[in-house]
Amino acid sequence: MNKQKNFSRREFVITSAVGTLGIASGFTLAASPPVVSVVRIKDDNIAYAVEEAIELLGGIEEVCRDKQRIMLKPNLVGPDPRCTTKPEVIRSLAELMLKAGKEVSIGEGSAAAPGFNADEEGVHFSKDPGILDPMQQYVFDQLGYTELAQSLGIPLINFHTGEMVEVDVPDAFVFNKIVVHKSLSEIDLLCSVPMMKTHVLARVSLGMKNLMGLYPGSAYCSVRSCIHNESFEKRSPCVSFEILDMVRACPPGLTVIDGSMSMEGDGPTDGDLVKTDLIVAGTNPLATDMVAAKIMGFHKNEVAQLAMAFRVGMKPTSMEQIEIKGEQLETVQMAFKRPLMVPWSELNSWYGAKEIHSST
Repeated sequence: MNKQKNFSRREFVITSAVGTLGIASGFTLAASPPVVSVVRIKDDNIAYAVEEAIELLGGIEEVCRDKQRIMLKPNLVGPDPRCTTKPEVIRSLAELMLKAGKEVSIGEGSAAAPGFNADEEGVHFSKDPGILDPMQQYVFDQLGYTELAQSLGIPLINFHTGEMVEVDVPDAFVFNKIVVHKSLSEIDLLCSVPMMKTHVLARVSLGMKNLMGLYPGSAYCSVRSCIHNESFEKRSPCVSFEILDMVRACPPGLTVIDGSMSMEGDGPTDGDLVKTDLIVAGTNPLATDMVAAKIMGFHKNEVAQLAMAFRVGMKPTSMEQIEIKGEQLETVQMAFKRPLMVPWSELNSWYGAKEIHSST
C-alpha cells in the first residue's frame, strides 16, 4: 500500500466562499454563517438552476477560489436511472468549472449491478477487480456517464480499484485510517452531488451519505458490507459512524443536491419518485444536508448522521445559524414518505453476506 499522506488535524481546514470549515474538530462557523442556496428548476431547465444555485454562493470563481483540481462525486448506487444523480446536473457543474479554467474529473464506486454482484439469491460482496471493474463500467455506460465524460474530455474514475492511498481520520468513530483512491489525494476540491432520497438504513441520503461511495470495494467490499459489519459492532446509529468517518477523511468543499426528481419511501432504490424540481447547494456539507432534510420534512434530530455530527461538535447546529438564499423554506417544504427503517443486523443476512469472485 502506498501511503501518500498523513493528514494532520491542522490540515483538515477548507477555506470557502462562506468562511473556514475545520473538519477535524467539526464544522466551525466563521464570522458569517454558512450559505445554502435553494433554487427551483423551471421548465425542466436543470442547467440554469444549477448555475443560479452556484451564483447565490458567490459564483463559480468564488466557490472554487484557489482550487484547480476538482472531483465531482455523483450518487450512482447502481445502473437504474430512477435512483441516481442526473447526468445533466453533473454536466452543468463540469461545464461551469471547465469554463473557469479548472481541471475536472468524475468518480464513483457503485454498490451493485445485476449480472455482476446481484442475482436472484441476493446482493453479494466482492473485492475482486475482475468483478468491480466491469461492474463500474457497466453502471457508467448505462447511466450515460461514459458518454458525458467523453463529450467533455474529462476523466471518469472507478474508485473501487487502482492505486490507493491511506489517510488518517482524526477522532474516528470506527476507522483511524481509511484507504481511498489515489485521485482523491490529488484534488483541491471534492464536490458531492447526490440525488435527494430517503434511505432505509440512514433515513435520508444526501451530501454526506453520498461519500460512502468513496470506500473502495477492493479494500472494503463492493456493497460496503464489510464497513457496515465493523461499524455495527461499534453500535453505529443508522450507519452514521461510517458516514462521518469518511467526511473527515475526504471532506467535501461543495455539495450540490439534485432534487430535480427525488425519491421518498423505501429508498435508496425501492422508493417512489416525486418531482421536486429543486437544486440545493452549499459549501458547508452539514448545513447543506440540514436544509435539504428540512425541505424533505425531516427534523434534524431524527437523522442520525446529523444528530451525531452535532453531538461531536460539528457546526452549524440549528437552522438559525444558516443563511438561506433563493427560495424560502416555507415555499418548498414537503412531507416525504418515511422509509421503513431496517437495522443492519436484519439486512446483512442477504445483503453483502456472500463473497463472490470473477471465477465463480
